[in-house]
Amino acid sequence: MIRFIFKAIPYYHVAIVILVIISCCVKGMSCQEQNIRKKNESVPAIFVFGDSIVDTAEIFGVKDILPPYLDPNLQLQELLTGVSFASGGAGYDPLTSKAAGAMSLSDQLDKLGEYQKKIREAVGENRAETIVSKSIYIVCLGSDDIANTYLPFRQSQYDIPSYTDLMASLAFTFLKELYGVGARRIGVVSMPIIGCVPSQRTVEGGINRACSDFENQAAILFNMKLLSQTKLLNKQFPDARIVYLDIYNTLDQVIQNPAQYDFEVVDKGCCGTGIIEASMSCNSLSINTCTDDSNYIFWDSYHPTEKAYKLITSMVLRHKINDFF
Repeated sequence: MIRFIFKAIPYYHVAIVILVIISCCVKGMSCQEQNIRKKNESVPAIFVFGDSIVDTAEIFGVKDILPPYLDPNLQLQELLTGVSFASGGAGYDPLTSKAAGAMSLSDQLDKLGEYQKKIREAVGENRAETIVSKSIYIVCLGSDDIANTYLPFRQSQYDIPSYTDLMASLAFTFLKELYGVGARRIGVVSMPIIGCVPSQRTVEGGINRACSDFENQAAILFNMKLLSQTKLLNKQFPDARIVYLDIYNTLDQVIQNPAQYDFEVVDKGCCGTGIIEASMSCNSLSINTCTDDSNYIFWDSYHPTEKAYKLITSMVLRHKINDFF
């Protein structure tokens, strides 16, 4: 049971990375001083789907905070500039969402339809159509399918190749559905190198706290299929821009070459012991927290430090932002 207790915390850092990436590269004028937009096109809104509760900063210069769609206090202007439909613990596999009590991708898509109806009534068909077609849609999930669902619930039905086939097929279906309701600029986040986060080293890495090969191989296999699906969709829908965003290899490059990027500690986080604590368990009461997190790739047992985030953002989108336009 300990395997799944540690893995029950969603890998929400992935969406945060991508959204901070977009913020840094577009609003913050990094990424080699904006070799970015081929056309001087605006981005009216940002929408996020997946397994994450997004509370990150400026995105494509649109807004400072991306609020959850289900916030009952949202004003019209907040709706018009984008919201998050993501739900912690969700997966491509509907069983993942069900087991976590999360909103499934189908539920999230239904909320998008509800959102579109609201803005059409508020601002009219023409403006609503511009918001729908010109906005950026980020899809970020898959880690919880491998981490939380496969071994306890799906292993008897699927081996990893067939399960990742299922995940990729469900991803393809969801992306087609997004296109079907008007989305044209879609960023699809790869699964991260989940076997190398400190918590997985603690649980499965043995005395040397090595990366967990099982999760990493599953992630690699799924990512290959996800990339193939995005290429197929771009051919099928030439008016769409479906952009694969590779977090796996980017983070792996940093982990394998820490000194090159001015890091010292790879296998532990700064917070507490650095091997188990994550999210809310990292707080003012945590003891033994490091005094300088700039030496660490990870802040806690799951999430990169601010310095690592900034590095990853630049690396991932350096040659990708133009693909949205």
